Amino acid sequence: MAKEWQELSRLTLGKPFTIEKVHLTGEEISIEGSFELPPLARLSMEDQVFVAAFVRYHGSIKEMEGLFGVSYPTIKNRLNRIAEQLEFVKIMSAPPQNDVLSSLDRGEITVEEALEQLKKQS
Repeated sequence: MAKEWQELSRLTLGKPFTIEKVHLTGEEISIEGSFELPPLARLSMEDQVFVAAFVRYHGSIKEMEGLFGVSYPTIKNRLNRIAEQLEFVKIMSAPPQNDVLSSLDRGEITVEEALEQLKKQS
């Protein structure tokens, strides 16, 4: 499979693309549509290899230096460049009202105190 993925990456010349048909190996099932690649698959083949090595070596920059024969700053710069290409899930913080209600639920404040705090937040 890796060879096929590398060939696809070479043929697309790093241009963005979508997958329109997925066939489940060993099954009589195919799915058609327009599917985006996951963020890691959108990286260049070289960056995918770099990320795989980084995970394999448990994030050890020292190991990466030895493997790729480059310095610490070079590894850090490449990691930063790759990180800029990846989308991360943004976690929205709970509204302050939830904090008040959680405190009330845990018995840390009274109903009157909760109502007072909620009025201040409005």
